[in-house]
Amino acid sequence: MSVIDKLVTWARMKSPWIIHFNTGACNACDIEILAALAPRFDLERFGVQQKGTPRHADVLVCSGPVTMQTRDRLVRIWEQMAEPKFVVAVGTCACSGGVFEDCYGVEGGIDAAIPVSAYIPGCPATPEA
Repeated sequence: MSVIDKLVTWARMKSPWIIHFNTGACNACDIEILAALAPRFDLERFGVQQKGTPRHADVLVCSGPVTMQTRDRLVRIWEQMAEPKFVVAVGTCACSGGVFEDCYGVEGGIDAAIPVSAYIPGCPATPEA
């Protein structure tokens, strides 16, 4: 059973609660993530809720590349989440480092620090994605 199959099965049994963390993106992906939660796309009708604490969240939605400054914070948030936990990398920067890839303070995509369950590419990724 693949990760996506496990995610779909889990989502059918329980409404996913998400926490959003920006590791240093240009805010374009952040705006699209928030647009997905806004009334036009309204993910709350499917049970998706944004939470303010990682202890209540099931899915960590990350945007931006992993920088030296944010790596420890990202790992700490991931460790505070209860099992089962999923990580979604949103945007090209979160998937691979994007335009910031070879900068001196950037380590790469989210998978440079924590395991990623799903990648949503795009610069920025659209709410439909």
